[in-house]
Amino acid sequence: MRSKKDFSGMAALSICESMLLAMNDHKILPEREIVGILRDAAKTHENAAVADGEAEAHRAVAVLINRIIAGGNSVRRPPG
Repeated sequence: MRSKKDFSGMAALSICESMLLAMNDHKILPEREIVGILRDAAKTHENAAVADGEAEAHRAVAVLINRIIAGGNSVRRPPG
């Protein structure tokens, strides 16, 4: 069974992705900046201290962010 924390995380991810798409659509941030933001976020989790006992969670978050980057979900790309 999923927890409230899971739902909060999914909501936060959806909101952030929508904001990044809107910022790109309205030419507030170019694609390279958006990808840079995502790379910074992934790197933060990759480098997270294992002392907090959440190393596995940090790795999983970094993998997810890197998949978002690879999949192009953070910017609208024309088909083809």
